[in-house]
Amino acid sequence: MAYSLKQINESIRSDPAAFVAQCEEDHEKKIQDAARRIAEHRGESRIILLSGPSGSGKTTTALKIEAVLEQSGIETHTITMDNYFNTIDPETAPRNRDGAIDYESPFCLDIDLLNRHFAMLDRGETIHVPKYEFARQMRSDIFSQPLKLGRDELAIFEGIHALNDVIVGKNPKAFKLYIAARSNVTDERGDVVFEHAWLRLCRRIVRDYKFRGSDAAFTVKLWANVRRGEKLYISPYKENADLMFDTSMACELCVLKPYVLPLLEALPRGQYPEADSVLTAFDRFETLEEKYIPATSLIREFIGGSSLSY
Repeated sequence: MAYSLKQINESIRSDPAAFVAQCEEDHEKKIQDAARRIAEHRGESRIILLSGPSGSGKTTTALKIEAVLEQSGIETHTITMDNYFNTIDPETAPRNRDGAIDYESPFCLDIDLLNRHFAMLDRGETIHVPKYEFARQMRSDIFSQPLKLGRDELAIFEGIHALNDVIVGKNPKAFKLYIAARSNVTDERGDVVFEHAWLRLCRRIVRDYKFRGSDAAFTVKLWANVRRGEKLYISPYKENADLMFDTSMACELCVLKPYVLPLLEALPRGQYPEADSVLTAFDRFETLEEKYIPATSLIREFIGGSSLSY
């Protein structure tokens, strides 16, 4: 689907609170539907595999689904698959065509351990979820956490490679969910004025700055490699999903605008053509104040101020 630039701007001018409320309600319906489908499937498997490209809101989506399931008496545990990264060994790490370590490859994960843990959890056995220390680029078993699923308990494993054949192939009964920000914004002629991938780039730029202190150049320089990894390792496997939904919201770009604009404006013009295109596109959007965004919104994963526990 596509959002109408005209309708977005008119909604912000006329009643921004109602516009945000409608966007949040639409997103909540997707969460409710996913939770219902997962609950109905739990007799098949206790494992949920949640995938999507970077900047799709996987963490918040998992936590929101978890909250809905728990309201129904189904206890749910969310585990990031990042904790299953292998300790980086330059001798054995996967490489890209340029010879650099390919951090986007699924083979940076300990696939064997993941599949073993999925099978153990489905059998009601105890696993020890590892902890990956990104600062030291190594996995620590010292900080591992035990996990055993009871009769009405589920585990959501979220990560960009969750639907890859090397995982799904050995776990065909797991419930598989794919999420992505998939909607463009179009003008009155139907021309695209803001591409859906740009939204994810903006989400990452703002999040990297607010939570890591990284400037936009850091994020933009990585973006081409991130997109390469998505096309190789994520998008080809989305059809493995039992359910797909769009995490973009019509109001979101207008909320991100005051955050991302100064970060993009700090970049040297002409050096990053895609960033220049995004910056120009924002001129056509109204600004929406953050105060209208609830603390439980998916948007909060990127701008901060969330009441959810990440």
